[in-house]
Amino acid sequence: MLNRIIIMGRLTRDPELRHTPAGAAVASFSLAVDRDFKDKTTGERATDFIDVVAWRATAEFVSRYFTKGRMAVVEGRLQIRDWNDKDGNKRRSAEVVAENIYFGDAKPGGGDGGYPSSFPAPASGGYPSTAAPQPMEDQFAELSDDGELPF
Repeated sequence: MLNRIIIMGRLTRDPELRHTPAGAAVASFSLAVDRDFKDKTTGERATDFIDVVAWRATAEFVSRYFTKGRMAVVEGRLQIRDWNDKDGNKRRSAEVVAENIYFGDAKPGGGDGGYPSSFPAPASGGYPSTAAPQPMEDQFAELSDDGELPF
């Protein structure tokens, strides 16, 4: 089965970081995601407000570097939860469980692509490793041109 979702939108509030009794970090926030089409009657785009939850290193990352209004790209899976409200009524809610979170805009006050100046190095968290990328010319071997097609 396949359950993958990618959404991009602006945070509607600062992420709320908590810890489970076992010590695992969990952050919750919501994204305002515009629809791709405009409403026929109003001529405006509708906006969906999507709840997102992130765990462990990803939760720490989003709570440290994202604030209300920042653009975020969230990659994860859709999860449906059943629960009872305070009156005992059964409720159902959908949320995205984030596996990776990326910056969707530039860092406020800087033009460095939205990435913080120094990265911790967790295995996950939606940001690149601190290793310098290899130049493209070092990644491909040069082919000699003998005039014949290789196929």
